[in-house]
Amino acid sequence: MIKRFPDIRPYKTQFIAVTAPHQLYVEESGNPDGIPVLFIHGGPGGGTAATDRCFFDPEKYRIILFDQRGAGRSTPHALLDNNNTAALIDDIETIRAALDVERWVVFGGSWGSTLGLLYAQQYPQLIMGLILRGIFLCRDEDINWFYQDGAGRIFPEYWQQYTQVIPENERGDMVAAFYRRLTGDNDFERMAAAKAWSIWEGRCATLQSNPNLVERFSHPHLAVAMARIEAHFFINKAFIKPNQILDNAHLLKDIPGTIVHGRYDMVCPVNQAIALSEAWPSAKLDIIGDAGHSSSERGTTDALVRATNRLAHHLENNS
Repeated sequence: MIKRFPDIRPYKTQFIAVTAPHQLYVEESGNPDGIPVLFIHGGPGGGTAATDRCFFDPEKYRIILFDQRGAGRSTPHALLDNNNTAALIDDIETIRAALDVERWVVFGGSWGSTLGLLYAQQYPQLIMGLILRGIFLCRDEDINWFYQDGAGRIFPEYWQQYTQVIPENERGDMVAAFYRRLTGDNDFERMAAAKAWSIWEGRCATLQSNPNLVERFSHPHLAVAMARIEAHFFINKAFIKPNQILDNAHLLKDIPGTIVHGRYDMVCPVNQAIALSEAWPSAKLDIIGDAGHSSSERGTTDALVRATNRLAHHLENNS
């Protein structure tokens, strides 16, 4: 199994102003003259981590990470105003222009795969390659599976703890019930809802229980941003048309692509990766037999690092 590359530090960090009052945290690491690659984090609202730099050979890639609106180190924290999918796509273009990148590789997992696909479909001429993990198509059925009727049958004890913050008479629409609390004025209810929402996701993200991941997801700073922003996006159907990603998959036909998905992904079931692969047959599909949703699982990490190495070799030999 190939592991991630060793930890590295950014050689440059900055904040880039977008729609007021949003300021995006952006960092660069690796080789300033290397292949530009944009890492798109999940959630939405999840933010980036130091380990996200380590999927890429730092001698070959110019590694660009950013925290989306309201997430991570971007400010204001957890703000929902002017926070939607079209704005996030515009932000990626703002970052590209600010960093003087002509074309780049896009790498994203979970919601990062959603945003990466939508960006690539809007600007296919700017994409040198796509590496996507834990495909999330953001259809009603995909959101309902995890937050309403599906994953709770696999993790009933975790589901019970997730739902206990919502009265029984409101559980017919869990996203709406959480959204009301996450955007309400009661500080206690808001934090309780945020932690329940985020911990539910952390508990279901790996095939084998990972207490460290659950602890990270339970941290108030992450929990509030992820729960508020996810609920905001999902109650608005991700601000996209039904089945938009699959309907526009033909726009990806000339882009080298790799799809990595855990066989036992309970957050975003593997049928979403299969559907994308059928609509985008030129992409390489790699289903990991002993993994769930998280990029930190050994088989998924191995596949992602192999994919970035393979793409670097392809781009270097065809430059």
